[in-house]
Amino acid sequence: MPADSPGDLHWLDQDAGPVVRPYAMTQGRVAPSGGEFDLVAFVVAVVPDGVSTPGLQPEHHAIVSAAWEPISVVELASTLDLSIGVVRVLLGDLRSAGLISLYEPPAAAQPHDVDVLKAVVNGLRAL
Repeated sequence: MPADSPGDLHWLDQDAGPVVRPYAMTQGRVAPSGGEFDLVAFVVAVVPDGVSTPGLQPEHHAIVSAAWEPISVVELASTLDLSIGVVRVLLGDLRSAGLISLYEPPAAAQPHDVDVLKAVVNGLRAL
């Protein structure tokens, strides 16, 4: 088919390659399965990437490969050049499949102490 025909591939960007919308990677899902997790949580792969895991997308495999050493959710999104929303959904899939572990820092899991925050504000006002 000639390049300037009506059936031309409008979804193809010459600089970026084929464009895939984020919701296409997550099948329209916007929240991770198994609940939310913090952006600074560490992701660690439990199973090597070469293990047979049918039904996983290339992005899933990229996450497992990148997370063989502990990496935060935010760093993972930056490393793979994916949006944080997509990475969260894909991490939920991998956590449900038992292929990764997530470790949240203790400070992220605990609520902030209001008295400490008030003391900081008062200290800043005193400056």
